[in-house]
Amino acid sequence: MRLILGSGSPRRRELLAQLGVVPDEVRAPDIDEDPLKHELPRAYCIRIAHAKVRAIDAAADEVVLCADTTVALGRRILGKPADAGQAAEFLLNLSGRRHSVITAIAVKAAGRIWQRDVTTAVKMKRLSDAELNAYLDSDDWRGKAGGYAIQGPAGAFIPWIQGSFSAVMGLPVAETATLLQAAGYPLYGDWS
Repeated sequence: MRLILGSGSPRRRELLAQLGVVPDEVRAPDIDEDPLKHELPRAYCIRIAHAKVRAIDAAADEVVLCADTTVALGRRILGKPADAGQAAEFLLNLSGRRHSVITAIAVKAAGRIWQRDVTTAVKMKRLSDAELNAYLDSDDWRGKAGGYAIQGPAGAFIPWIQGSFSAVMGLPVAETATLLQAAGYPLYGDWS
């Protein structure tokens, strides 16, 4: 079986490597990721993961893995900031507060789709102006849901999480392993 990763994210490739898996190919789908009017964060995240996996054509011997990660502040979806100003807005809204990070994964094989989603509670410390400005200057916020990545410099801003660290990074490893096995993808064969 061949594994197709429907994501250009290097973090997702790193997390798959924890399972001893290297994708045979990367095919990042091109879909509209705009939230629907009044769409709640979890429903949005699940819908986008499904849309991604459905958008990728797969041969009979291919398993397709897609995921979506969303940062939610209450009912508000904080996507990938368009610019430094929006990143600052997101980070100031998260500063000193708890929020949720939702990652939905979808696996497709032989015309069937398996799905799971994981919600992790995250607390960001109150950010000083110096911390905020230094982080914005680092450009680490680019392409990151909510304007930050826990595995980068912003990890210093996160004193507490309840849930899956790997899900906050973009791919819940335990749930991904379960779905890949359900789809018939062999795991753990090369751990020697």
